[in-house]
Amino acid sequence: MNWADAGFEVFGTHVLWTDLVGNLAALSTVLLAMGKSMWTWPVQFAGSALLFVASINAHITGNALKQALFAGLAIYGWWAWRRGTQNGERLAVRPAQWWERCVLIGVMLVGTVVVGLLFFVTGLSWGAAVPLPEGAFLVAADAYIFVGSAAATWAQGRALVDFWIVWVAVDLVGVPLAFSSGLVVSGAVYGIFFVLVLIGFVKWLREYRSASLSVAVAQ
Repeated sequence: MNWADAGFEVFGTHVLWTDLVGNLAALSTVLLAMGKSMWTWPVQFAGSALLFVASINAHITGNALKQALFAGLAIYGWWAWRRGTQNGERLAVRPAQWWERCVLIGVMLVGTVVVGLLFFVTGLSWGAAVPLPEGAFLVAADAYIFVGSAAATWAQGRALVDFWIVWVAVDLVGVPLAFSSGLVVSGAVYGIFFVLVLIGFVKWLREYRSASLSVAVAQ
């Protein structure tokens, strides 16, 4: 057994160390994002690398590609947040503008269709080998998680409050897919994510409203 397959048994289920540690890092990323810590991005990068390995072992190609994309977006997020905190300024969060919301919705709708077709034709998604109609649903779910995760991370890099809502939409599909794929830790962590994402959304929204009120009073 190589290091990528190493793990332990819990109630008859083999838990991979890469899946466990990677998800703990991903969970930490959410907590760090709530406080707008710059450590959000290097922790996300490390967690993505471990979850990439775990997803390859579980033959969830869409999720593996998502983790590779996360690693790249972590670099973008680091750069964007560094720009937003120059000269000791606090990172300013805000709701998305109408065009940014149109981009997010459009990318998720069109992107899921395009990526889903790509996954199905090339067999990149493990669901492509499953008989229809279940296979079509699994491929679509794989594509949706891939595209939605990318959209959420892009919005997070722009410090948009809306990125939390996109994560809620992704988690609604990610939780059942992870459990059905045998990634028990990922499924459980996705469930915790769902709760933390809601808390993060409320926290960022209150912070934006408080900052807006302070500006209005000052004027």
